[in-house]
Amino acid sequence: MKLSHVNKAGEADMVDISAKEIVHREAVASGAIFLQPGTIELIKKNMVKKGDVLSVARIAAISGAKKTFDLIPLCHNIPINKIEVSFVVREDRIDIGARAVCDAKTGIEMEALTAVSIAALTIYDMCKAVDKKMIISNIKLDEKKKESAECGAPYEGPGESIFDHVAPKVCFFSKLS
Repeated sequence: MKLSHVNKAGEADMVDISAKEIVHREAVASGAIFLQPGTIELIKKNMVKKGDVLSVARIAAISGAKKTFDLIPLCHNIPINKIEVSFVVREDRIDIGARAVCDAKTGIEMEALTAVSIAALTIYDMCKAVDKKMIISNIKLDEKKKESAECGAPYEGPGESIFDHVAPKVCFFSKLS
C-alpha cells in the first residue's frame, strides 16, 4: 500500500491536486460527548454559567471547520460551501453531527471531522466547571460523497448517521460503515 502523503524519500509531503477536477463533495461525521444527567439538565435549561452551550458549540464547530487546513498540516485549504452542525440531546450524552459541503479538487471529510471535534471540545470547555466526568467519544466519518460522471443509486451501507433524515442525492458514492 502506497501512502499518499509520503514522498519518494519517505518524508511527509502534501499531495499535489493540481491535475484533479473540481467536483461537488460532501462529508458527514459524528461523535458524542457523555455528560452527567445534571449537566444535561443545565444545558437544556440554558443554565450553564458560560452561556448557551449548544449555540456556542455550533459556532465553534463552523469556525473550526473553516480552519482545518491550519490545524492539520497536510490538509489543503478548500472553499467550503456549507457546514451544518446538529445536536441530539439524550439522557446521558449529546450526539453531534456535522455535514460539510464543497466544490473542490479534494475531499472535505477532515472539515466535517474537525467540526464534530471542536463542537465536543467546546461543550467540554463550557461544562467543565460542573461536570468532571465528561467523555468525548466515537468521532468518526459516517459518509463521504463525491459527484460522479456516472449517475447511479448511492451505496446504502450499514450504520446510522445523525443526518439520515437528509434526502439522498443521485450521483454520489460511499456511505461508510
